[in-house]
Amino acid sequence: MTSTTVVPRELVEQASTIGGSDVVLTDEQVHEHILASLARMNLDGRSVAVVVPDGTRSVSMPLLMRSVHEALAGRATTVTVVIALGTHAAMSEEAIATHLGFEPGRLEETYPGWRVVNHEWWKPETFADLGTIPAEEVARYSGGRLTDRPMHVIVNRAVVEHDVALVVGPVLPHEVVGMSGGNKYFFPGLSGHDVIDMSHWVGALISSFEIIGTRGITPVRALINAAADRIPSEKLCVAVVTEAGTDRLHSVSVGTTESAWEGAADIAADSHITYLDQPVKRVLSVLPTMYDDIWTGAKGMYKIEPIVADGGEVIIYAPHITQISAMHPSLMKIGYHNRDYYVKQWDRFKDHPWGDLAHSTHLRGQGTYDPETGEEHNRVTVTLATSIPREEVEAVNLRWMDPADVDVDAMEADPEVMVVHNAGEVLFRLRDRS
Repeated sequence: MTSTTVVPRELVEQASTIGGSDVVLTDEQVHEHILASLARMNLDGRSVAVVVPDGTRSVSMPLLMRSVHEALAGRATTVTVVIALGTHAAMSEEAIATHLGFEPGRLEETYPGWRVVNHEWWKPETFADLGTIPAEEVARYSGGRLTDRPMHVIVNRAVVEHDVALVVGPVLPHEVVGMSGGNKYFFPGLSGHDVIDMSHWVGALISSFEIIGTRGITPVRALINAAADRIPSEKLCVAVVTEAGTDRLHSVSVGTTESAWEGAADIAADSHITYLDQPVKRVLSVLPTMYDDIWTGAKGMYKIEPIVADGGEVIIYAPHITQISAMHPSLMKIGYHNRDYYVKQWDRFKDHPWGDLAHSTHLRGQGTYDPETGEEHNRVTVTLATSIPREEVEAVNLRWMDPADVDVDAMEADPEVMVVHNAGEVLFRLRDRS
């Protein structure tokens, strides 16, 4: 690889982007752009933590990893790849190998010199303490939604102990932050529960319906950026936008975690939001197998919710799913409810993990709760056609349906039903007709 002059910091902050929402890049274009962009970055003689998504994000990680490996070869002193699990289950060696593009047990042959680890969020010793953001700053970032609680910032120590933290991953519409990617790979991707709980609860207070797909710096993005500012390493990013339903890419942006994210976010909004003129009464949301529980598969609801008519139904069809969430057992205690159900009974729920409360509201969707009568009214019926037992589904306040009774072909022929295949990445919204 030919070395070039290192780009001044102010130019890195402007990001280098190729592609667009109406473009599909070739593998060669992607490879060459990553090589050329990283060649100009200050990486020589420095250690690098490469932060990547887990298997719940659809993107050609082998192509990206091969390009990044070539760009860092002979330059970075140490490279550790950290899988940003958030609070998802750890990936097995076999799953990691498939995800990143190497044969199980043969990492060194494909990516010489690299080490790959899961973010072990369940182990306190894997975190570095970056201090506390005062309550008054949290109040400002959150738009006044949280006013009396400071935010303790801890992050996987790999991104602190390496000179450079290089995020590599996609940008998509997101139910908590608006548009995913960038610094979100640190928080919540590599963070502890405080930032996860507080940022997710702020998103829930705004509501997934309102914030999902929102461009720009949302209150949740502001909280995440404030936490990321405390990471001492240089934060760089290869932010990509996938073509929905494929491994191909619309764009690649390389810069800082903020500039590269900004370069990709508008393209992702243009390519991953589908607008309809009229609401739909019933939706069959067919989940891909990369979502292995309802915690991750909930995307099949909240990326559909904005187009569902009042009183309508979303059926999450995923016969391969057998559990609500192995990593979040408290969901079986609290169930799925709308935001007002929790807000109007806050003393009852304030000590539950706020991230779990937020997830509950995301799947349950919009609704109301009357504390006088104890009646909860939800705008949309959420039905699970999975392999989760009926008693478990009904116990968490959702409707059960036998997946064997789902006739996808018949539903596709029914004008009253909208069938969404590979649900979970493309966001559906109603077109603004004002």
